Amino acid sequence: MNIAFCYESVLPTRGGCETYIGDLARRLVADGHEVHLYACQWDARALPDAMHFHPLPALRGPRFLRPWRFGRLCLRAMRANHHDVTVGFDKTWGQDVLYPQGGLHAASAECNRNKFRNPWVRRAARLIKGLDLAHWSFSFLERKQYLGEAQPLIVVNSFMVREHFQRLLEVPFDRLHVVRSAIDPNRFPEHDRLKRRQEWRERWGLKPNETVGLLAAMNYRLKGLDPLLHAVRLLRGRPECRAQPFHFVVAGNPNFRGYEAMAHRLGIAEAVRFVGHCDPMRNAYFAADFLVHPTFYDPCSLVVLEALACGLPVITTKANGASELLTPPQEGYVVDDPHDHEQLADCLAALLDPQRRHACAVASRKIAAGWTFEHHYLALLGVFAEALRRKQAA
Repeated sequence: MNIAFCYESVLPTRGGCETYIGDLARRLVADGHEVHLYACQWDARALPDAMHFHPLPALRGPRFLRPWRFGRLCLRAMRANHHDVTVGFDKTWGQDVLYPQGGLHAASAECNRNKFRNPWVRRAARLIKGLDLAHWSFSFLERKQYLGEAQPLIVVNSFMVREHFQRLLEVPFDRLHVVRSAIDPNRFPEHDRLKRRQEWRERWGLKPNETVGLLAAMNYRLKGLDPLLHAVRLLRGRPECRAQPFHFVVAGNPNFRGYEAMAHRLGIAEAVRFVGHCDPMRNAYFAADFLVHPTFYDPCSLVVLEALACGLPVITTKANGASELLTPPQEGYVVDDPHDHEQLADCLAALLDPQRRHACAVASRKIAAGWTFEHHYLALLGVFAEALRRKQAA
């Protein structure tokens, strides 16, 4: 097939969707498909040599108008070329397949308000959001993308996101295809795991006999660092946990001073290590004993998938589409509400038990092995084939 991707910037070293596009392009090229990219910028060194690049002008102007301009530029550029299947990964329209890896903007806005524990603050946040031009712009754009004349097939990475599309936009069931996210396990080779574990624990001042939990995120507020710190305070106050040496490592965003001050106020500063950016992230996974990801919204967290691939038990929430992969308490635990500090502390306490943790680690590896990037690729290829059949029939 001749397949075209539309995404504003593809710099795979930045992670997320940009890394995914590089992985998918390499697999398609290896399979003999012709792959084109319409973008404003890209790193050709991190993409297949055989990929065809179509440069679009750099976007300028207010943030809330840029996606509209990019979408128009893509459509205009693609008219001059024939592609069997066109794929949009973000705020574009008119493609045969849309794959919003970040989920629906409407659902994200809805879930983001849950970051605030006080219901009055949530109401205020909703009112403020209603005055945000970007929010209105993206909401209108979303309706154009999914409810316009093109009627694209939509790939979603969890049943949670599929429910959002059906509830918030009333998209027909037959246009929604659940294809779970997947990661390349080759990014986490384990031949030097013990060496890296020891090296990075020493670097972060962690003892070999300590149990280490990991939170890895860029948006600490959305990913639940606040409730985690409160749960750690409860955990330290439990008699059965006082004799067990443990630490929590917070990695990702280097701007953590406010949360570091919160840890001091809660009296848990000595139990939490803020390490900022960790490159590569597998060093943090290998140094840890389990992942805690009490997020308020994640369509299908790649952090959870990476942790499972590294054999780490996982604690996450129902607001994470990746929780659908778990069968608690086999691989870890799923919390109903991140603001339930007691429930979160109970899950943390359970994973301080080495026998429980070992059993979860074994189950985590099994889950990771059962859904690979190859499974994901074949499922996605099936969606592309259906999109081509629909186009030919029209």
